This record gives sequence, C-alpha cells and structure tokens, in this order.
Amino acid sequence: MIRKLTEAECKAAMEKGEFDHSLVAGPAAAIILTQSWCPQWVAMKTYLPKAEAALGDLPVYYVEYDIEPWASLEHEAFMTFKENTFKNREIPYVRYYRNGLFSRDSNYISLDGFKSRLGG
Repeated sequence: MIRKLTEAECKAAMEKGEFDHSLVAGPAAAIILTQSWCPQWVAMKTYLPKAEAALGDLPVYYVEYDIEPWASLEHEAFMTFKENTFKNREIPYVRYYRNGLFSRDSNYISLDGFKSRLGG
C-alpha cells in the first residue's frame, strides 16, 4: 500500500517528534519525506508500484512537502523539522520501521535495496 501522508499526520509528527505508531505498526513500514523536483525521488516514485507489487500490504507513505497545499506557508517548518529532528538534510529521506519501531534510514536507494530494507 502506497499513499500520501496527510497534513494532520505531518503536523502530528512535528508536534511529537515522530510519526504516529498507527502508521508504522505491523511487521514493516516506510515513510519517505521529499520534494517533488528531486531527480532521485522521481526515480523512486517510478519504481514504487513495482515495490508495492512485491511487498503486498506493507505500508509505504510519502510526502512531497514542497507542493502540499498546507505547505505553502509551512513547508519550511516541515523541512526544518525533518532536517533537525531526523538529522538528515538530503532528499529523498526514507525512514524504515520494523514491528512499529524505527529501525534505520536511507536516502535514495535502488528498488532492490528498498525492497530488502522493507522486507521483500
């Protein structure tokens, strides 16, 4: 399952310092934080349907925070949150979770690497 994070989910993460457990509960999940113009994100976005087919119901969430309607005034705040809280200034930024807990992160990664880190 691949879906875009909502404004409420992003704002809750900013308040709590982490994404809600309900998003990452289960055997594995990934959250991708990026900007729409990033060439590496464009490549990942292209292969995500293949990853989804291989991974089944494992959730993959993403937000392109530079183009979200709520981000017109707040994307700088979200970007600052991402960079300062998660200590990563590159995009795309991927957070991997296992059994509801953060397990590792990466930036751009190949399809095989992504599937491997997510458990496929």
